[in-house]
Amino acid sequence: MDLGLRGARVLVTGASRGIGRAIAGAFADEGAHLAICARARQPLEEAAEELRGRGVTVVARDLDVADTAALRVFVDAAAAELGGLDAVVSNVSGGSAADWEKALRTDVLPFTALVEQAQEHLAAAPHGGSVVLVSSTSALHVTAPSGTKPYSAVKAALNQHAAALARTLAPRGVRVNTVSPGPVEFDGGGWARRRDTDPDYYAGIRARIPLGRLGRPEEVARAVVFLASPAASFVTGANLVVDGGFLDRV
Repeated sequence: MDLGLRGARVLVTGASRGIGRAIAGAFADEGAHLAICARARQPLEEAAEELRGRGVTVVARDLDVADTAALRVFVDAAAAELGGLDAVVSNVSGGSAADWEKALRTDVLPFTALVEQAQEHLAAAPHGGSVVLVSSTSALHVTAPSGTKPYSAVKAALNQHAAALARTLAPRGVRVNTVSPGPVEFDGGGWARRRDTDPDYYAGIRARIPLGRLGRPEEVARAVVFLASPAASFVTGANLVVDGGFLDRV
């Protein structure tokens, strides 16, 4: 299927590793030009060089999305350098498990700032603009690995906000959707560390996934790219769960 993304202008936050890097790579494989950001400069520069090798333009800035003023500047700079924005992907993780204020600063406030700053650019996109929020299945249940953690609560708040934005921005031609990954494993990620440091817990989570394994970043990335693309032109307000059957629900 041709997703219609060749030449599209796409901004992805948190794109230096894991799911964010896989998302940027999947867009590049479709021929989309990219603006990417992350906190650590060296991994970001390595990701940018690898992506440029796929024949697309890449604008890269090292910044902390919790600095919403800097994030807003990056959005406008990315639009200027790429000649506009067709899609933005919010991919951030909210703080430590015990820190409510940090979770709000690194998840909720950056997403609201990103959409507020990007919506004029997206509304001007010739084929309609798109926002994709990367959330989590932790927002949709209360058992492990969710529980009474700020991470789960702020993701649930973002799910609601994204769904409300979908209705608000639809008349302007801007779609808003969410992708909720289940447990995803990659080198250097939290689940890879748990596999080594707490193998019983890791095995218990894996046993609850009917497909028998944890997810891979590229499996989440493909869902994000589809929802952001013109191929999903009549999809807005959706929350696509990518979890191998982990959640027990209708």
